[in-house]
Parts: sequence; C-alpha cells; structure tokens
Amino acid sequence: MPEILFVCELGAARSTIAAAYFNKLAKERGLGYGAIFRATNPDLALKPATIKGLTEDGFDIRNQAPKLVSQTEINSAVQIVTFDCNLPDKLSRPVTQWNGIPPISENYDLARDQILEKVQQLITELTEKAKK
Repeated sequence: MPEILFVCELGAARSTIAAAYFNKLAKERGLGYGAIFRATNPDLALKPATIKGLTEDGFDIRNQAPKLVSQTEINSAVQIVTFDCNLPDKLSRPVTQWNGIPPISENYDLARDQILEKVQQLITELTEKAKK
C-alpha cells in the first residue's frame, strides 16, 4: 500500500494527529493509501494533550509512540509532509510543509481542525489522482 509519511520534530503531536485522521478518512473513502508518523528528534511518548484529544476523538493510540524517521521510510513514501521541521537534504522527492499549526498543548481543537482541513485536501487530491 502506498504510504504517506507525516513528520514533526518530536513525533508526539501534529504528525500523530495527521496520520490518525489520514488513515481514518482514507479507509472510509476506500483510498488505497496508508500513513505513518515519525520524528526528527523523537520524544519518549506522545504528548498528554495528543493522547487525550485523539482518545476523545475515538482513536485507539495506546500502543503508539514517537519513532525516529528512517532513510528507508523517506525513500519509500509516496508523499512526505513535515510540520515545522527539516529532513536531510538528500531527498528523492519534494516535501510538503504544513508549517505554522498551533501547538497541540495550547489548543488541541484548533490545531486538530487545521490539520484535519489539510488532511482532507490531501485525501481529495489523492482521490482525484487515483481516478486518472
């Protein structure tokens, strides 16, 4: 299954939310893509606000934890989306940057809504691409 790679610095908030919502929406729409979340400098665990927010939104994230992004994941992803972080310069494809999303710890709902809007746009783009 083609994979979308979401990356943020700590892998504990924004990329986690993006991957959760991407996978939910892609499954609902029968879109043959999956998503993972990774970090450039992984935190030890997901942020409490992320856990609380995603759990309240109906996601089961009990066994998920931030992981360092690997070169293999970068090379195999069909699309890479970063949140306010940089990946190594030697990339084989362009990177989409979703910078400026507010911190999850300050306002989960606002940040989630901004991420969700971007995820929905990405799902729409991929759906249109699949029809061609």
